[in-house]
Amino acid sequence: MAKLPPFPGTSGRRDWRTAFDAIRKLLANGDDTAQVFRIMRALNVGNSPENFARLIATEEGGRIAYDRVELARAFSDPAFVASFAPGTVGAAYRDFLESTGYSADGLVEVSKLAPDETDMAHPYAWFGRRVRDTHDIWHVLTGYKADEHLGEACLVAFSYAQVGGLGWALIASAASLKSLRETKGTLFAKAVWEGYRHGRAARWISGEDYLTLLHEPIEAARRRLGIREPVLYRRAQAELGEELASYMKAERQQPLAA
Repeated sequence: MAKLPPFPGTSGRRDWRTAFDAIRKLLANGDDTAQVFRIMRALNVGNSPENFARLIATEEGGRIAYDRVELARAFSDPAFVASFAPGTVGAAYRDFLESTGYSADGLVEVSKLAPDETDMAHPYAWFGRRVRDTHDIWHVLTGYKADEHLGEACLVAFSYAQVGGLGWALIASAASLKSLRETKGTLFAKAVWEGYRHGRAARWISGEDYLTLLHEPIEAARRRLGIREPVLYRRAQAELGEELASYMKAERQQPLAA
């Protein structure tokens, strides 16, 4: 594995105080997405250099890094999103955007609520943007819903297995621990653990050429990437119901009581 220098100007130290403040706010309001990015910045120190080194060590990674495509720009182009044939990953992503009302631009804007090095003209910053901009593609590939906290927690655990970073681990662990109290059972936490195991078993999706992947039939892509059926996640959805699958939303209505 190639060894690259750290991000210029960084201390290499994790900011646990900021991370714990952000996780407290996120658990009180699971829709406060800005806190996710605060946690990532505070704890994922050194993560982008490690993953960038992993990318350029792959067969296609050097070309992908050389091309340096800004995926959010492509994903925000209506003509590009409309170009995918039915049954493809891109078509499923298009359906995802239409059904949720989410957008690549919206994810970018939330990530910019606190200043950091994300917009720098640097290979590590570009890779960080690549991980950010493909988050919703991973929702589509894994089947984890984006508009419920169970689905987000499972994808966060999947992401930790894929790209590392203690920020992902903190969010998944905190959501799982809180679910033991809120749901009076372990099914939520077991589904999150399943997400981690599935992330470990799958191919490294960050090394994919997304402009090619989006044209691939989605079931074929899942098989090729080794993305398993989320059995415990489906069971948790069915048994917990919508309210407990998104249990953190209830606290948003009465934060003082929480």
